[in-house]
Amino acid sequence: MSRRQLLAGAGALFVIASCGDDSQTSSSAEPDPGTTGFTVLSRAPNGTLVPGKVRIPVSLGSKGSLLQSGPGTLNGRLLDGNDQQIATVSAGIRSTDMAIPYWPFNLQIDKPGNYTLRIDGDDGFGAAFQISDPATVVVPYVGTVIPPFDTPTVDDHRGVEPYCTLSPKPCPFHDVTLTQAMAGSKPVGYMIGTPAHCQTGVCAPALEFLVKSHERLGDKLTLVHADVYTDDTATTIAPAVEALGLEYEPVLYLCAPGGEVRDRIDVIWDQSELDERLDTFLS
Repeated sequence: MSRRQLLAGAGALFVIASCGDDSQTSSSAEPDPGTTGFTVLSRAPNGTLVPGKVRIPVSLGSKGSLLQSGPGTLNGRLLDGNDQQIATVSAGIRSTDMAIPYWPFNLQIDKPGNYTLRIDGDDGFGAAFQISDPATVVVPYVGTVIPPFDTPTVDDHRGVEPYCTLSPKPCPFHDVTLTQAMAGSKPVGYMIGTPAHCQTGVCAPALEFLVKSHERLGDKLTLVHADVYTDDTATTIAPAVEALGLEYEPVLYLCAPGGEVRDRIDVIWDQSELDERLDTFLS
């Protein structure tokens, strides 16, 4: 699979879990006998999660289609690579201004390895995901410093046309470069995503939610956005993506002044979760 295909996303419904991620929704193990429940679709990108606090968003499916509704809370178990239970887990539904709901599980996982989320009532497979050795992870994660980069601005598109694909007008996060934002005294939010070409349909609402959050928070933090492709053909990856080694979108980094990553939100978020994480970050 090419880098272009990875970033474009939307293959088979239960193979491509996000724009640019080919993590599968369940393990290759045999399902529990007698189970015929829903499919659990992991939205977490593989190869980017490290030990510590881990966010695993999931959606639910049945007969090849994503479900447009679901219970207010999902309960289940976290299993290690030997199918041994290591924790009970739960997550509340998130669906504010979204057609497809999701449930973000916030977990504490201390060791690299393969894990599975088994949800009460699932099809017997659950959702498998991987926690990687930090030494093998390319993209910035919590505790590391995001490298400064001269992202496209209104005054200098830096070869990215259009510099922002949000419609009907560009987002307001292109006044300064990421380099300039990181040199300032305010916390920084840095989002990479392509609203016009994200085929799973999460990038545009994710950026729209960030715009609404900006209207609420004002100048409490500096927000910067970078699109993923250099032009409307969506064939050439933009330098901002190459600079971080990203193979999925969207992603939002929340950084202290100077660029230390304090939080990272991957792939999917609604307005309510975004506002909660921003408020926690800024508190």
